[in-house]
Amino acid sequence: MSVLSGKKILLGVTAGIAAYKTAFLVRLFIKAGAQVKVIMTPAAKEFVTPLTLSTLSKNEVVFSFTKEDDHGKQWNNHVEYGLWADLMLIAPATANTLSKMATGNSDNFLLATYLSAKCPVYFAPAMDLDMFKHPSTKNSFDQLISFGNVMIPATSGELASGLSGEGRMAEPEDIVAFIEDHLAEGLPLINKKVLITAGPTYEAIDPVRFIGNHSSGKMGFELAAAANAAGAKVILVSGPTHLANPHENIELVRVQSALEMFDAATKFFPEVDIAIAAAAVSDYRPKVSAMQKIKKNSEIMQLELVKNPDILATLGEAKKDQLLIGFALETENEEENAAGKLKKKNLDFIVLNSLNDSGAGFKSETNKIKILFKDGNVKTFDLKSKKEVAEDILNEIILLSNE
Repeated sequence: MSVLSGKKILLGVTAGIAAYKTAFLVRLFIKAGAQVKVIMTPAAKEFVTPLTLSTLSKNEVVFSFTKEDDHGKQWNNHVEYGLWADLMLIAPATANTLSKMATGNSDNFLLATYLSAKCPVYFAPAMDLDMFKHPSTKNSFDQLISFGNVMIPATSGELASGLSGEGRMAEPEDIVAFIEDHLAEGLPLINKKVLITAGPTYEAIDPVRFIGNHSSGKMGFELAAAANAAGAKVILVSGPTHLANPHENIELVRVQSALEMFDAATKFFPEVDIAIAAAAVSDYRPKVSAMQKIKKNSEIMQLELVKNPDILATLGEAKKDQLLIGFALETENEEENAAGKLKKKNLDFIVLNSLNDSGAGFKSETNKIKILFKDGNVKTFDLKSKKEVAEDILNEIILLSNE
């Protein structure tokens, strides 16, 4: 699946003959799974119609600071567009627009949005041979690259003027491939496969009652989102939770019981590079699960429980070259218990949560962790959002995977 899947792409179209190619470019981005919004310079409308690009992108095309509706003139917010995008592409990028970008000129909506963008910006030059080779154009290229913008090289070929040479905008397929390759280069877990378990398990007593715990699954789902953002192919095995799949690229496998989670985890483990066991798995299940709802016929109800298979220990025994990460939620002798689990289950490191720390544990939006490593080192982290905690954990995994 393309690294562009799920990305929000802002396409800026300027007034060059190559603007007709943007219709194909939008289609390719959509096919790759991206969302696309288009901004045009006013003069670009002479080369390709806003109707064409709005139909293909399924979003309104903007080319002015204002728009008319039933309530009169309304303001188009360039800042919102700049903040919305995961990446911005200006194609075709004419000599005129490139010069304005390089000097901070903001005389149209596209340029104002460019100056507000916080995302990576790519530009695909398109102009005639003499313009392309002019020293002022080269200065624009150099200046924009020094800002951190990424130039998609122009190609050589027949130009609109009849000349033949450098200055032809790269073909849409090549632009998409260039951006995909560039994004992939910066992803630390590209070509890695990650298995993550999340949430609680429910062990049925009867059709309406179960043994479970208070895990919301938020930590595991944030880990899945972080691993996906780092370029990994993610398999998320989740117990019962109300949480939605964090990203369409993530393969979400929903289970109910510890036995179902065991089957899924052991099935996928041999094919992954990294496994993170963040689920709060029930240690025991009823020996017999009643087929019908149990009636209240006595003051005391006794349940006979049997032990569930230890998923993490089983993965630790089967581990070959994989990195295996576990979690420990403790209330006493915390580091000692976590260190014992780390060794016993053959983990590369273990993430320790303490229920004695305010803001940590189940159902909270925050977490406070320590990471214990095989070599005895311990890293302590401050109270953070679970999203930030997931990023901290992924950073440690990335460091280990690069050793």
